[in-house]
Amino acid sequence: MSLRRSVREWARDIAVTACALMIGLLVLAGARDTYGPVTGWEDVKEAVLSGIGMLALLLFRRNRPVGTALFLTVWGLTSSVSWGATAMAVFSVAVHRPWRSAFLIAGLNCALILVSFLALPADLTARERLESVVVFVLGYMLIVATGMLVRSRRQLIVSLRERARQAEEGQRLRVEEARHLERERIAREMHDVLAHRISLLAVHAGALEFRPDTPPELHEAVGIIRRGAYEAMEDLRQVVGVLRAPGDGAEAERPQPTLADVPALVREARAAGARIELDDRVPDPAAVPDRVGRHAYRIVQEGLTNARKHAPDAAVRVTLDAGAELTVEVDNAVTPGRESALPGAGAGLVGLGERVALLGGTLRHGVAGGRFRLRARLPL
Repeated sequence: MSLRRSVREWARDIAVTACALMIGLLVLAGARDTYGPVTGWEDVKEAVLSGIGMLALLLFRRNRPVGTALFLTVWGLTSSVSWGATAMAVFSVAVHRPWRSAFLIAGLNCALILVSFLALPADLTARERLESVVVFVLGYMLIVATGMLVRSRRQLIVSLRERARQAEEGQRLRVEEARHLERERIAREMHDVLAHRISLLAVHAGALEFRPDTPPELHEAVGIIRRGAYEAMEDLRQVVGVLRAPGDGAEAERPQPTLADVPALVREARAAGARIELDDRVPDPAAVPDRVGRHAYRIVQEGLTNARKHAPDAAVRVTLDAGAELTVEVDNAVTPGRESALPGAGAGLVGLGERVALLGGTLRHGVAGGRFRLRARLPL
């Protein structure tokens, strides 16, 4: 048994005990009118016995309602004020226990009241005794009915909360199922369309690379295309696997790129003919958290892709700097009036913005002074 309760629960228990004390004082006043005044010792005895009854009600009515009610039923025979505590204990039984328990204890109290009115000497007529018993019986009926009403209301609230929780859970499962089906559909489309075209690109590039009459200067470029196509197939397989994974997607099995892989990305782009200057001011790339490094790699990758699409002949400068935060900057000259020769969805910068926002960083991009600058600041 624990007496630990919240402030709200203690306030309720004190209010119930105060109500019991008021009822007990009314019973005491009626008893004094019926049986006459008592000596000072009787007042002291009444105060002590009623205090014990009120304390029992305050401490145990919530955790031991039936036991408390039975104890106070017997205790009420020794103290008029304790009848108030007995009544509120019956109320607690009606609130916290099934109705049968409340009716049994209330019936026991009514029986004891009937016996006491019949057995104790008093200047009361039979009619007055009967009226007093009826008043007590009706009072207990009202107490039990009120307690049952409170219990029913609490059960209704619990039921409504449970139904709301089940409805929310059902909605969450439906949304999750819809997302899973949509991801399955996207995965099928990507596999059926992109995998076919990328594999054809790899096959044709491989055939051209290994033809005996392929010029040497073309041989290296075609090899880069073939290797890039195979890497794209691996990336596509990884993305399809993530889309088909249950839940929010599993971690990719392939190692994810980090900041230490940016130089290799730059070398790969240089091998494809791009003019790139890398200014790496990060003293220890391995000290950068993997999550931050992965996003930094994707920012550089997107910056190089944009430069290759919109300004393929322009030199590109990539700057990495680390202090309190990691700064990633990719800028290149803008070729006026030139349209992109490569198709694009136009969502790359939007995706970068979402990546940076997830880390709590900032992303800025735009044209200034004839140069396009992509700059991200990522917290470390």
